[in-house]
Parts: sequence; structure tokens; C-alpha cells
Amino acid sequence: MMEERLPAAFTATMRDILGQEADAFLKSYTAPRSQGLRFNWLKSGTTAGLSAAENTVSMFGLEPVPWCSEGFYYEDPSRPGKHPYHAAGLYYIQEPSAMSAAELLAPRPGETVLDLAAAPGGKTTHIAALMQGRGLLVSNEIHPERAKILAENVERLGIAHALVTNATPEELARRFPETFDRIMLDAPCSGEGMFRKDAGAIAEWSPDHVEMCASRQWDILQEAYRMLKPGGYIAYSTCTFNRKENEDTIEQILDSYPDMELVTSKRLWPHLEKGEGHFVALLRKQEDDDAALVAEPKRNKRSSGKNKRSPGVASSTKEALEQFKAWAATELPGFNVQGVPLLFGESLYLLPESFNEIMHPGLLDGLRVPRAGLHVAHMKKNRIEPAHALAMSLQQGQAARGYNLAADGPEINAWLRGESLSVPAGLHGWTLVTVDGLPVSWGKASSGQLKNHLPKGLRSL
Repeated sequence: MMEERLPAAFTATMRDILGQEADAFLKSYTAPRSQGLRFNWLKSGTTAGLSAAENTVSMFGLEPVPWCSEGFYYEDPSRPGKHPYHAAGLYYIQEPSAMSAAELLAPRPGETVLDLAAAPGGKTTHIAALMQGRGLLVSNEIHPERAKILAENVERLGIAHALVTNATPEELARRFPETFDRIMLDAPCSGEGMFRKDAGAIAEWSPDHVEMCASRQWDILQEAYRMLKPGGYIAYSTCTFNRKENEDTIEQILDSYPDMELVTSKRLWPHLEKGEGHFVALLRKQEDDDAALVAEPKRNKRSSGKNKRSPGVASSTKEALEQFKAWAATELPGFNVQGVPLLFGESLYLLPESFNEIMHPGLLDGLRVPRAGLHVAHMKKNRIEPAHALAMSLQQGQAARGYNLAADGPEINAWLRGESLSVPAGLHGWTLVTVDGLPVSWGKASSGQLKNHLPKGLRSL
């Protein structure tokens, strides 16, 4: 029995919390785990994406997730993660309960939002879609390898307004005090909601581990508080069930910071809902004058002084931007080149215009930044190579040339393996390759051949 595999202390804790419901809760661990996907509005909201989403619902027999309008359940043996639509960023494979957190945070277009522990990217990509691609999203991950995966998912889903950082919460709080309208803190936890799908989570669990997680969560939550604007919101979430990491942590911040208030909280239980379970609490920092008397002193943000940089950029960056604009004028007639340019080596990025209003480029000095907004081009010595991220952010028709592949045809699978394709001899130059109208990569056409420019690390075997 599954209950016999669970730690005795965990079982006792859950019986204390749930009482008569505990048997049903423990029995849920013997049921198949729930699986889900969430459509990416940045793609599914387009004409091509809407049609592809309808095909996906029909193809995999999807059923709606009640708490997320873009979320759907799928059942084995469906494998939507292997379908070309996944490579095109039409959807993100995500545990259904986890979809509740971004829904409760409810970010709005144009806001400045932080996802503080963002890898692998489920909540970040959800937030980006709810923001409709407008505003500034800072997605942070402390572990370098996980930050790389986060950046790849941001790229795959065509997100142009995200700054991906690889920093500790303390470092971010020093740079960005009272900066964010909303903060998502999907706190590292003891993973009790992972027991059904990850035997390793069971082996790692112990009462001491719970205490350690709660202590770490409290430290991170205090840094999140420092970065939240007065009037702003924090969504604190975990995939665990004990009170120490959930209600007790929320009580601690409410007791320690009188200007914080609990707006609402939500628990999803695996014996009551179709999902692995989740806890989310929505907190708000008050903005009245009395609250300022009890909160931490405000730090001086971006005040005038010798370390402040002007909104301008280095001449080399300006030159790179002008070169890219000239290239885009003929190669991307449907793409509006706008944003704050940043040049890292030969890589040209564009951050949202709001970046200069909220921050300034000097704030990024010394900060590890795997992705600084939309990566648009590699600025080679005598030429420009459009970046893969740029392709993934486009819509069909925005590039001067396009080549569409059918999702159920043999060519798309060959393309995703990295193979070149035979094309009409009249096609020449950089070409946006799409699957049912959804971008998957660049190709470069010459002499009847379309050379594959899908990054090697993204190719299927």
C-alpha cells in the first residue's frame, strides 16, 4: 500500500490536519497522477494558434481545468510534449494544480512583475501570457543550470518582455527595492505534493527537512517583501501540505510586517480535485501613510547621483541597433523594432520600453542575465544572423519569406531533427519556418535547399 511507503511522521501530520478526510487523502496517492497542459495565449491568441489549439483539444481529448481557462487535462498514453505544437510554443506541459498560482496573482498588462524562483518556467510563462506580452517580467532562478532551462522555455513560448536573471533573492532585493507591482514566490518546499510522481521526494522528506524548508521560505519571503511596491501583491505558493510551510509562514509575515495583509488563500487537495495539490496565498502591501511608519525604511532607488546612468546606450549598441533596423526593414516588414537595446558580445537584445522608466542599464552591471528581453540578432562582422528567439516571437506573415509545414506531415519531423529541406528554387534568403502557421525556427534558402537553423540543442533525436 502507498500509505506504508509514506513517512510515518508525514502520515501523522496529515491525519492531524485532515481528520476524517485523511483516509481519502492518503488513498489518493494510489490513483494515477494528473497531467495537464496550459495553452500559451501569446501563441494560441493568434489566428494560426487558435486553429492549432482547437486541433490539440480534439487530437488529445483534452478536458478543462476548472481554475484555469487556458488549462486542460490530458490522459495517458497521450504525449503532447512530443508533438510539433509543443516545439512551436503553443502550450506548456504543467501540473494542473500549479496553474492556480498565477491565476490568483492575476498580473495585468503593463505591470512590472517578478517571478522570484521561476525555473523551469511554468508560472513565468503563465504570467507572461496573462500580461499579454506587455510590461516587464523579471524571471529569476538561483541555480545556473535551471536558469538556462528557464531561458529556453521563455524563448520557446515567444516571450519578448522577460528579463531572465540568475541571482540570489538578496542580490535582487539590493538592486530592486520596492520595484514590483506583483511578485510570484513559488517557494522551494518539501514537495509533499510530488510524492505521487516522484519517489525521490518521499525519500528526502523528514520533519527536519520541513523545518529547513520553512526557514528558507521565510528568508526568501522577506526579500520579496523588500522588492514589493506599496499597494503591490505577492502570491506565495508551495506544492506541499503541512502548515509550517504554508499557514504558519503566512502568519509569520503578517505578524512581522503590519503593513502586509492577507487577501485570500487557496488549497487544492488531491482527494478533492483532479491535481497533485497546491497551496497559494495572496498578500498585499498596504500603501497608506500609517503603514510607512511600521515598514522597513525605503531605500534610495535610482536617485540622482554619480552611479546613475542615463537612458542612453553605448555607441556600439546604437550602431548595432541601427544595423538591425536596416536589416529588419527588408527582412521583417511586419515587425516593429522597438525597445531598449542591450548588446552582450555579438548578441543584440531588446528590452521593453518600460525598462528605462523603471530601472536603467547600470542596474544590470555584475548581474548574471541569461536573457535580457528579446534576443533579436547575432551581430557578425559582415552580416546579421536573426536569433532563434526572434523567430519564436513572430507571427506568420511578419517575415518577408515563410515556409509552412503541416503538423501531420513528414517534413516537420525531419525539420525538428535538424535536416534541410528541398524548396522551390525561387525562395532565397532568411525564411521563417512554421508548422500550421506557428513559428518553429529560421531557415535560409538557397538554390532549392532550405538550410536548417534550428539550434542544435533543440533538435529531436
